[in-house]
Amino acid sequence: WQAEAPGKVFLEGQSNLGLSGKYLVVSGLVFRNGYTPTSTVISFRTGDDALANHSRVTQCVIDNYSRPERYDSDFWVHMYGKHNTFDHNSLIGKRNRGVTFAVRLNTEASQENGHIIEYNYFGPRQVLASNGGETLRIGTSHYSRTNSNSIVRNNYFDQCDGELEIISNKSGGNTFQNNVFYRCKGTLTMRHGQNTLVENNYFLGEGKPNTGGIRVINEYQTVRNNYLNGLTGYRFRGPLVIMNGVPNSPINRYNQVVDAVVENNLMVDCDNVQLCAGSDEERSAIPTGSRFANNVFMSQRNPTPFVVYDDISGITFENNLINEDVAPPQEAGFTQIAYSLSKNEEGLLLPSPEVLSQIGFENPALPVSKEATGASYYPKAEAEIAFASGKTIDVAPGTNTLLDALATSGPGDVLQLQNGGEYLLTKDLVAVHPVSIVAPAGDKATIRSSRPVILTIENEGSLALNNLAFDGSKSPDQPGNSVVSTSKYSMNRNYRLIVENCEIRDLDVNHSFHFLTVYRSTMADEVKLSNSTFTNVTGSILSMARETDDLGMYNVERVNISDCRFEKIGGSVAHIYRGGTDESTFGPIVNVQSSEFVEVGKDKRNKTGNSLRFHGVQLLEMEGCTWEDSAPLGLHLTNGEPRTNIRESLFTRSGLIEFNRLGFNAINVDFKL
Repeated sequence: WQAEAPGKVFLEGQSNLGLSGKYLVVSGLVFRNGYTPTSTVISFRTGDDALANHSRVTQCVIDNYSRPERYDSDFWVHMYGKHNTFDHNSLIGKRNRGVTFAVRLNTEASQENGHIIEYNYFGPRQVLASNGGETLRIGTSHYSRTNSNSIVRNNYFDQCDGELEIISNKSGGNTFQNNVFYRCKGTLTMRHGQNTLVENNYFLGEGKPNTGGIRVINEYQTVRNNYLNGLTGYRFRGPLVIMNGVPNSPINRYNQVVDAVVENNLMVDCDNVQLCAGSDEERSAIPTGSRFANNVFMSQRNPTPFVVYDDISGITFENNLINEDVAPPQEAGFTQIAYSLSKNEEGLLLPSPEVLSQIGFENPALPVSKEATGASYYPKAEAEIAFASGKTIDVAPGTNTLLDALATSGPGDVLQLQNGGEYLLTKDLVAVHPVSIVAPAGDKATIRSSRPVILTIENEGSLALNNLAFDGSKSPDQPGNSVVSTSKYSMNRNYRLIVENCEIRDLDVNHSFHFLTVYRSTMADEVKLSNSTFTNVTGSILSMARETDDLGMYNVERVNISDCRFEKIGGSVAHIYRGGTDESTFGPIVNVQSSEFVEVGKDKRNKTGNSLRFHGVQLLEMEGCTWEDSAPLGLHLTNGEPRTNIRESLFTRSGLIEFNRLGFNAINVDFKL
């Protein structure tokens, strides 16, 4: 089955492909503009007993072939049978729940399979905000004590950010060799299974938040000759993580690390090497019989890169090198050397050849280039459309002139309003692509609407607002109005909302007039409020708490609030919610700086009872803020070792900090009557 011209045969709408038999070859197909009507796009079987063996899929593409409902699960590739090859394919932009590529072991005919997965391009995958966002999985917990013997080599993983586990190894005898992980959030995780080899892989984080490396769990794992650079993740997302296990672990939990070998690895400017990670009452089995030898750690980012959670006596440390001014986890087994790095011809930061020779890591080089992977005829990345990357459209003041201009705009365009101009909307203004609405420096342009929602972000849309005033005086006299709303329906594309230098006032024609309303199954990569004022609002500003099933889902990855003033706000300024105990996600991440909260959160309809409430936030940084005559700040810390820091802040005639447990830092925080 070969396309007459590679890349010219398109399978659209609801299409899928199954193959069974021996020595089959599928080549040159492109799946786009639709989604599978079954559970899989490409399957190496056509029935329970009709499997493919000794077969190959090559030079094929699956590009954003995603279900419209983000939490409706499917898989893009299911590999069954034995001795199959998947090579030189491009899998780009999966947006809904479900593993991108899964090797299945559910019958003996698919076990000890010897599959080869090589030279593929695993393109960007956005944050899912839920479990089920792995890029590659081999096995499941049910078959984790069965060998797969699959080989994953020479692949390029590009910004695969779906969840904590980029690769989830859940079977035995697998090899991960010569792969490149570029700016990927998460780790190559040996979640289940034993006798795994992780060798000569390159992890390039470039300082991107939550980029990780390798996580070691279970018995007889080998991690050697890997290069890790610029990785910032912590806890289970660290550059190198050795876990605690559960004594007599059930098959679906955490087996103890036994006889692991971690040797000849090079880590440059990485944070948070985690030893005995996950230690708690359940995960109390420390690593045993393991060897940690001939590794090099060079970092000026973090003076204490090692985090030890439990007894590390079961790990033998030998001949490891670490730069001066950095603390090793123990003195034995570590020698301190000068921090000295230089770039080679490929731009890799490396210590001296003498240091490399000491650990047997000579001539480091990327094992595979991006260009050498994937379908040769197809672009390598899903396009991320930047704000202000298109044309500028001047918009005259008047009724619905802004609506008319938006109808002519394209992705990345800028709608430029006049200073001091008055803009009235009598119809819904809907963003279906990234668009900026701005006024030049000077007097703000004012936008009013007679509709319940002024601006709606639909799937594929994002909004950047700058130097605008939003006035609620023309809004209908009814409860539940909003300045901005997401779609009422599932959005499988994450959106962005940027608000800078804006004035939001008099959202008080009726109760519960919100600035932002979100719905279930919607997800923001970022919401940013900067240098803006919010005054006389009967509802909330950012209530992003619609995923209340407590299954680990949430509505926003990053919230940034800086240099803003909130006055006479009936509801909460921010209600960010992530419930449940799932440990596979990254956020929410919240940063609140230099902002004022005056008479906030005291309306009887404010169900949170707080001026700001953060439930399950994984990283919260608040600094330089003041509260006056406002409701308390609410903190609900959950699992995942959240980091919560409140600094240099003042509460005057306001509620105190309410919390469910200790575990947060309050530094130079004062309270006055």
